[in-house]
Amino acid sequence: MGSSSSQLADTATSAGFDYIFPAIRGVQAGREFYVSMCPLRLIPKIFLFDEDELGPEVRAQRTLNKGRLPALTRYIVENPDDYVFSALTASVDGEMHFESISDSGMGMRAGQVRIPMAARFLINDGQHRRAAIEQALKENPDLGEETIAVVFFHDAGLARCQQMFADLNRHAVRPQRSIGVLYDHRDELAIMTRFLAMTSPVFKGHIDLENSNLAQRSRRLFTLSALCSATQSLLQGLDVEKDKAQQLAEKYWEAVDAVVPEWGMVRRRELVAREARKDYIHSHGIALHALGRIGNSLLRNSDSPKVWQSKLKPLTSVDWSRTNPDWEGRAMIGGRVSKSHQNLTLTVNYLRHHMKLELSPEEQRVEDAYLQGVS
Repeated sequence: MGSSSSQLADTATSAGFDYIFPAIRGVQAGREFYVSMCPLRLIPKIFLFDEDELGPEVRAQRTLNKGRLPALTRYIVENPDDYVFSALTASVDGEMHFESISDSGMGMRAGQVRIPMAARFLINDGQHRRAAIEQALKENPDLGEETIAVVFFHDAGLARCQQMFADLNRHAVRPQRSIGVLYDHRDELAIMTRFLAMTSPVFKGHIDLENSNLAQRSRRLFTLSALCSATQSLLQGLDVEKDKAQQLAEKYWEAVDAVVPEWGMVRRRELVAREARKDYIHSHGIALHALGRIGNSLLRNSDSPKVWQSKLKPLTSVDWSRTNPDWEGRAMIGGRVSKSHQNLTLTVNYLRHHMKLELSPEEQRVEDAYLQGVS
């Protein structure tokens, strides 16, 4: 083959006018493809996007959503010892010549692939990862020697590239937020939410840890994602140390539990969870989230548990039943519970009025628009 082992160990080098990548050869649908490792420093230099100004019918991929990049970039920069990126998939508009390390056996699949430097590398899957890598390298150039897996396909034209993009994303399913919270051991809010779900006397055994929408016959009261959103709203902007925040959240939800008797009835098996969800608004994520926002304003005004716990007492007289006509247009639309931001705010407003708490300017704007619509 004429290549030394030291050349194969070099992830991406150039010889003459070719890129040389160590690679493994595979076959899909009768077409050869190659899997290699590429240093991060080369990713922005050789992998291209379609121009944003091209129409979608002549592009091979979607336009870059720049709003996603800051979070992806922070993920790499803030976790240099603990980040994980899946492989990029690219089409190569140029000849690819594979040289195996052996003429027989398993060695026929391993070797190096030569790609002319004049070839065009077009990413079919992973353009946001590529852009995030470029930004991360500007902040931490030391990342440049790390590698990412790349799958090379031969570019068989625009139609084929567009079909590859469609096929790669056809069956991609974003994991439900609940299971994302369950498996996230880096995010402090996720850790806190799991702790509440698994140890709090209010929620233990009554949180669906995997699904973000409860099945009609589910025996759980809430989802992990709903508890996470509610707790995030509860603690938003509070200057509280991590350990104390955990204790504060647990204490607050216990105080809420004391004024919502049906939650306790479900735990004592005096009421079935599905019936609680069927008959009451308080057993839906929108109410949990609204109670989190209510708690945030109470905790901002007083750090004394006696004070903010006393402010929750008026909730005992709230008619949470779904037959209460006040919920229509606020927590429900056409008899179905709505999770929209506007309905969440209107639910918060209803509880604030009941508790004789002032509305924020934004809440008042939403309330005025609602009242104008129903008058």
